[in-house]
Order: sequence, then C-alpha cells, then structure tokens
Amino acid sequence: MSLRYNLFCVDAFADRIGQGNPAGVCLPERPADPAWMQAIAREMNMSETAFISREDDGFCLRWFTPRTEVDLCGHATLATAHILWETGYLGEDEPARFITKSGTLSAGKKGDLIEMDFPAVPEEPVPAPAGLSHALGIQSCYTGKNRFDWLVEAASEQEVRKMSPDFSGLAKIPMRGVIVTSRASTPGFDFVSRFFAPSVGIDEDPVTGSAHCCLGPFWQKRLKKNTLTAYQASERGGVLHVRMDTPDRVTIAGTAVTVWKGTVHS
Repeated sequence: MSLRYNLFCVDAFADRIGQGNPAGVCLPERPADPAWMQAIAREMNMSETAFISREDDGFCLRWFTPRTEVDLCGHATLATAHILWETGYLGEDEPARFITKSGTLSAGKKGDLIEMDFPAVPEEPVPAPAGLSHALGIQSCYTGKNRFDWLVEAASEQEVRKMSPDFSGLAKIPMRGVIVTSRASTPGFDFVSRFFAPSVGIDEDPVTGSAHCCLGPFWQKRLKKNTLTAYQASERGGVLHVRMDTPDRVTIAGTAVTVWKGTVHS
C-alpha cells in the first residue's frame, strides 16, 4: 500500500522567500528506511532535507544531503521547528525537542525568532593541510579544525565576499567542509562567513547553522562578546543571532518562511 507524507520547502535564516538556505522537511510520522530518506533527499536536491518522526519524549530528527546523511545541521533544524509550529504539530508555546546523532537539541520561539540550543564545537589550531589555501584562493590569518570542519580566518570581509574557490580542490580536503570567516566591516554585524562542502555534495551552503557552533566560540574569544550578530555572505545570504550562555552550548536564532507544501509517496 502506498503511503503519502507531507513534504515542505522552507527558507531558513530568511524573512522572505529567496533568501537564506532552503531546506526540505519531511514528516513520515514513523521511522523511515534510510535508503528511502536518502532517495528523497536526492530528489529534493537541497543542501539538506530533514526527516522527523515522533518519539515518546520529542521527535527523532535526521538530516540528509543529496549524497549522504550528516550528524548536525542547523538550518534544516530551524526549518523543521518552524513547520512543527506552523502546521500545529506543536502549540505556539511548546518547545521542540529533537533526538539526533549530535544528542538532544531543542528550539523555542522568542518573538519573531526561533532560538535553537546546540552543542558548541570549538576548533583547535592546526596548520592548513596541503592544497587548502590554493583551493580557497586566499592567504589565511589562522587555520584550525573541529570534528566536522576546517576553520579559516581571512584578513577582511571583502576578501570573504570576493572568494571564488576551486571546488574540485576543496573536495579533496578530508573534512565535511571549510568555514571561511572574518571580522565584519558592515555595520550591524560582528563577523561574516561562508561555508563550502563539496565533499558531501554541497559546493557552497547558503547559510550554515552548524558552522556557528564553531564560529560562536571562536568570535566570542576574539571579540570578548557573548552575544553576536553574524552574516553568512553567500549569494542568497542570511542573518544569524548567536549567543554563548555557557562554554559548551550555543544558542543560534533566526527566522524562516515556508515556500511550498506537497506530498511524497512511499
């Protein structure tokens, strides 16, 4: 018997359609076969598609790129929380609780923003691997890495914005992705960034919540501020509000808009 599930496209870290990072959100209601989820993510062809199913104490949440499952994704979590409230799966005042491969995550509404409680994933200073600077086309001020990504600090916001990386070269770097960041020169922002992950099928991710699990601690130390406003300077662009309340947790907040709703068959 064919089953039909609700499927959504949501622009996360955006306040209008066409900005931020589009994510798929699928509500299969019960645990689905990973091969089926991967096939749906491939059909959606977005940087991530989220799949949620009910658990006794929240929702099981998994994220897939068109190529593979990932352990942590911020923008698709924001999109999922947005859909749970918008469709009435959760009441407006109910927090969203997600059981994931990166532990328990939560989200709640604060005014127009959705705030997500994520683990901090700080980097350690490490010399750049062979080929990284050449593939990025910039000279770094600093390089480090955490368990997911390389972090590269550039000299200026202008340099971050004008980069045109060699994606085939970046795909050879043995990590999920590469975060490039600098102090912001644009008024109203503390830092800017871009995120590249061709090794998992995403040349440039428009707005990457999980990268800010690293960027939050990084810029807190440099700027001596616990509350930061960030801009991810991709073509679509997105604003993120980052807060470091404790050394091991990061609050990442943003807005989201639903683009379309459909059904998928299984």
